[in-house]
Amino acid sequence: MGRVMVLGSLNVDLVTRVERHPQPGETLLGDGLEKLAGGKGANQATAAVASGADVVMVGAVGDDEGGAAYRERLRDKGIDVSRLRVVSGEPTGHALIAVDDHGENTVIVVPGANARLDDTEVDAVDDLGPGDVLLMQLEVPIPVVAAAARRAASRGARVVVNTAPYAALPADVVALADPVVANEHEMVALAEAGAEAGSLLVTFGANGASWDGRSVPAHAVDAADVVDTTGAGDAFCGALAAALAAGDDRDSALDRALAAGAAAVRHAGAQPDPHL
Repeated sequence: MGRVMVLGSLNVDLVTRVERHPQPGETLLGDGLEKLAGGKGANQATAAVASGADVVMVGAVGDDEGGAAYRERLRDKGIDVSRLRVVSGEPTGHALIAVDDHGENTVIVVPGANARLDDTEVDAVDDLGPGDVLLMQLEVPIPVVAAAARRAASRGARVVVNTAPYAALPADVVALADPVVANEHEMVALAEAGAEAGSLLVTFGANGASWDGRSVPAHAVDAADVVDTTGAGDAFCGALAAALAAGDDRDSALDRALAAGAAAVRHAGAQPDPHL
């Protein structure tokens, strides 16, 4: 059984509720303030370890309270944080989120330490080999993602790239990923960019997924059981990587990923019990 190495972002989400969103120059009072664990990288690492994988987290946090709390959280879940770098003088990544009475939100992301990933993180993938999976997203510098993908692939590891949030990737990185995981909008953006994926897995939310043209229905969830769709895609990717590292074939891996995505909408937040 191989390892899952997740190279990606870690964010502290600060969430408040408002009756309505303010107009420019207007001040409103928020109702409460929750501090939640987020960031696509850490979300996917958490999902992978919950799916039984041996997980290594590669990324960066600031030398602040949020970074220390996040490192402890991941360690407590059994994730190897020895390659989670502490960047002096930078805050841990944060997302400032306001949710109105209709459930609509506004989000301001402060990348902080996530923007400081560099060759240190690329070098962190050097001990990957056949059977291991490198899972990445695009909330960290694209040159780091590209270099890490090439390095891991050259060592025989399987590279899985989730194109969220969408950004243009070098053609060779899109071609070597197995698979590129994209939602419907990201799939269109990939096509418009002329990027040809060697293997493409497209997620359609409640309508399931398609891997290189083979469509599979979603695991059904009653509307009354849907609490929050935040993080469902990350749960999908983390479980997929765990299944691939365990040696599952495509059908089994896809089924496990769809099951994880369905389970994720049944709880609030991007991770189970997300409070920091």
